[in-house]
Amino acid sequence: MGLLIELQKRIPDGWFLRRLLPAVLFFVVAVVGGGELGHAHWNDVSLAREKIADALRSGGGLSADTAASLVLFAVPVVAAAFAVPYLASGTGALAAGAWPWWLMPVGDLVTRWRRRRWVEPDELARRSLRASADGNALRAARLDVRRAAALENGRPGSPTWSGDRFHRTEETIRQQGDDLGTGWTALLLGAQDPPRAALAEARDAYDAACEALVWSAAFTVLGAWWWPAAPVGVLLGLASWRTLRHAVEALCRTTEAAFTLRGTQPPPAQP
Repeated sequence: MGLLIELQKRIPDGWFLRRLLPAVLFFVVAVVGGGELGHAHWNDVSLAREKIADALRSGGGLSADTAASLVLFAVPVVAAAFAVPYLASGTGALAAGAWPWWLMPVGDLVTRWRRRRWVEPDELARRSLRASADGNALRAARLDVRRAAALENGRPGSPTWSGDRFHRTEETIRQQGDDLGTGWTALLLGAQDPPRAALAEARDAYDAACEALVWSAAFTVLGAWWWPAAPVGVLLGLASWRTLRHAVEALCRTTEAAFTLRGTQPPPAQP
């Protein structure tokens, strides 16, 4: 515990809370749950307490065996803490619809499936009216929500909702007369502190949601050795996916506002 407190003092909070602590938690669960308890004794709290107590007692004096055990535990923890951002980057690319070439056939299938499920807003309006006439107010309300989403999002053109949302933001910026590439450079280099800080915060929230999805997948896979980890991973994945959608919406709105603010600012005075 003292080691973790000392690490928190010396490591930035974002890296400590988002990467190191989840890695420690995951490997503790993997070692105790998957390595010691397994499926047969998944709820044996006394056995888990005994194993943890044995590990703490062996760590009382820093012998050679204890130091070796700490190194063997620390290496995968630190490796996972460094690997998660790279895996999250790939997850973020998939969520944004930027699928690699070798996954494009799968992406096309998903896009066609989303288009088949998409319903025209006028058809949803007619269904809502019929539901209201039949006295089914709850179904009518759901259909109204779907109609509003269909009007806002348009016909799917990407494997993911996030990809469609990012594409709409790009179109909005182009309609304002901005070039996305040069506009980003000018925005990041010339923007005032509030817009730049807001963009950094929104992007950080997006990265955090992608990292949470990676951890949810890791816990779900761990369920093969200790089944309680699987439902935890599934629940974490559902919550992380919802958080990702909110983060995408916030990032897109912040980007649109930043470009709009940049367009309304007067050009710098010439010396």
